[in-house]
Amino acid sequence: MTFRFLTILALAAPTYLAAPVIAQEAAGAYLATRQARYDSDYAAAAKYALEALKTDADNPLLMESAVGALLATGEVERALPIARRMDDADIRSQVAQMVLVGDDVAQGDYDAVLARIEAEHGVGPLADGLIGAWAMLGKGDMAAALEKFDAIASEPGLRGLAIYHKALALASVGDFESADKIYAGDTDGPMQTTRRSVIAWAEVLSQLERGDDAIKVLDDTFGTDPDPQIVDLRARLVAGDALELGRIETPQQGIGEVFLSLGMALLQDTSADYVLLYSRMAEYLDTTDVDAQIMTGELLEQLGRYELATQAFARVPQDDPAFYTAELGRAEALRSAGDLEGAIGVVAQLRKTHPQVALVHASAGDLYRQNEQFDKAVTAYDSALDLYAQRGGDEPWFVFYARAISHERQNQWSEAEADFRRALELNPDEPMVLNYLGYSLVEQHQKLDEALEMIERAVAAEPNSGAIVDSLGWAQFRLGRYNEAVVTLERAAELYAVDPVVNDHLGDAMWAVGRFTEARFQWRRALSLTDPAKPSPDVDPSRIRKKLDVGLDQVLKEEDAKPLKVSNDEG
Repeated sequence: MTFRFLTILALAAPTYLAAPVIAQEAAGAYLATRQARYDSDYAAAAKYALEALKTDADNPLLMESAVGALLATGEVERALPIARRMDDADIRSQVAQMVLVGDDVAQGDYDAVLARIEAEHGVGPLADGLIGAWAMLGKGDMAAALEKFDAIASEPGLRGLAIYHKALALASVGDFESADKIYAGDTDGPMQTTRRSVIAWAEVLSQLERGDDAIKVLDDTFGTDPDPQIVDLRARLVAGDALELGRIETPQQGIGEVFLSLGMALLQDTSADYVLLYSRMAEYLDTTDVDAQIMTGELLEQLGRYELATQAFARVPQDDPAFYTAELGRAEALRSAGDLEGAIGVVAQLRKTHPQVALVHASAGDLYRQNEQFDKAVTAYDSALDLYAQRGGDEPWFVFYARAISHERQNQWSEAEADFRRALELNPDEPMVLNYLGYSLVEQHQKLDEALEMIERAVAAEPNSGAIVDSLGWAQFRLGRYNEAVVTLERAAELYAVDPVVNDHLGDAMWAVGRFTEARFQWRRALSLTDPAKPSPDVDPSRIRKKLDVGLDQVLKEEDAKPLKVSNDEG
């Protein structure tokens, strides 16, 4: 029998000719497998699927679930026997065929690869075309390989990808002149510029003893603030060293690049769990491909599989220029898993080993800020901004914004305001900066007209942001425009229904217009939404209780604050 599964590891059931029957004794394991797939818990999905197969060995759905889950965890060798059984039974499954093609490539059996493609048992039309071209090169038929790359390039929308692989193939056999003409756009071009294609071009130029041209390509593409890998490549070129070709030296590595290229192309339009299959195959075919390892880690982090993500990032060698990128990814995975201290430890060590990377210091600042270690955050942001200033070029507005928040949380307002305003100079219409600066001015009863104008601009840019709409309502309240404030804050409460700050503000505005019962309701709601384990600097539960006891007017009087006063335009 033949089944054609249209999606792999999808939430919806796949389409097939006849529904497979699940043996009664395997039903529990099958349901557990299905739930694990919903949760992207691939290790558990593999375990349950393999358990179910013990009593229902020929069930195609269980077999595909097992193969897909094992590939998602990177266990290609364990997936192979099941994929072969599916192939022997003529059970058509894209994920199983992906594993089988990958195994043929790893064994160097390019005849088998081409036979699978000819029988339409490959990965898919686009992948099969590129894989087939590399397989022809693997058999030693360069002319046939180039003809295949050219045929793919003639297809609408595929030219850039096809000629990129054609250039890689030419360089892998030492035809650097032809590869350079493709990269430069003299033949087959222009090519779509990507990080990997630019690095490959620089390597080709270096092999042609055109180091100055390679330096210019790197400078024109990566500018004045390149990452450590580009810095390393450039330094070697300046020293007169020849760059090696990098990873793509064999047809097997070329086919690994096919999976990685397609995975990157699929990222925007396809689910992360499907793209993960491509990055895992890229890793399998080229265990030295750091970009594939990092991509796998990022996909797993996106899917919430933080332990697997940290494992993927940890595979990047410490002496690789991309190590700092992997470590930042590992820190983010730890943070997402709730281990903020662990994440801080990773980045703190990275600041010692990569002190010249501004992004490392900025990332450390973000983690310190999230952990409310604002003094350390400021120090880290200082280091980042010093490095950005040394290198010239555009300064990052977000680092100024983040440092401003860290200053503001330490009641260092003059420093905070200076950073907020610098962030606005760099990005004048950024809603986050407009809102935070405007709200901070309102809270300090400073420059209220300017603050209101800033927040109104932020609301115009983000009209459905409850936090920003709340800021507008609070500015209106501070200006004595209470009726307007009530309307605005009611809208904020609709958008941000579970935020205690919004409900507290709405309660104050309702009290100001004489709606005392409703005000107390909002204050009680604000209290119910506060988390004693995670106190917020913007909500004071004791003050809310005081307002419930004696009213807002009396609280303001006891605080020696200005009493409520309606502005002239509200009578």
